[in-house]
Amino acid sequence: LRAAGGVGEEQLRCFRECLQEAMREHYKHHWFPLVPSKGSGYRCIRINHKMDPLIGKAAGMIGLSHERLFQLLPSELTLWVDPFEVSYRIGEDGSICVLYESPQPGAKAAKQLESRTRCKEDWRIGRSSPSKSYNMMTVSS
Repeated sequence: LRAAGGVGEEQLRCFRECLQEAMREHYKHHWFPLVPSKGSGYRCIRINHKMDPLIGKAAGMIGLSHERLFQLLPSELTLWVDPFEVSYRIGEDGSICVLYESPQPGAKAAKQLESRTRCKEDWRIGRSSPSKSYNMMTVSS
């Protein structure tokens, strides 16, 4: 929302707080730090030409309409919110990138991947989907 412009810092702060509270309430019986992947489907936030209710609720609290959100956010966005990690994908064919990661208690800290920096930069500049590269193969008889 910050990169897209049109939303002030105070609105962003309020949006962030409203979204965090909505997620806390929505996930409270679906949060399992000892088994982070359990319940991950329930915690998936999805925009696929239809606004996710959690994002829509937080946006409504700061006066942003769904139409304005669709202008500011990618039309296809998937966020997976799990204990210790938040990942996202822009577009159906985009790469899955880690937005946030923290070490699990008692576990060795995960090594940062080079692609994460690129993925985070793609997120900031608002690319609709990472570029695709295709290899061509010709078959003749």
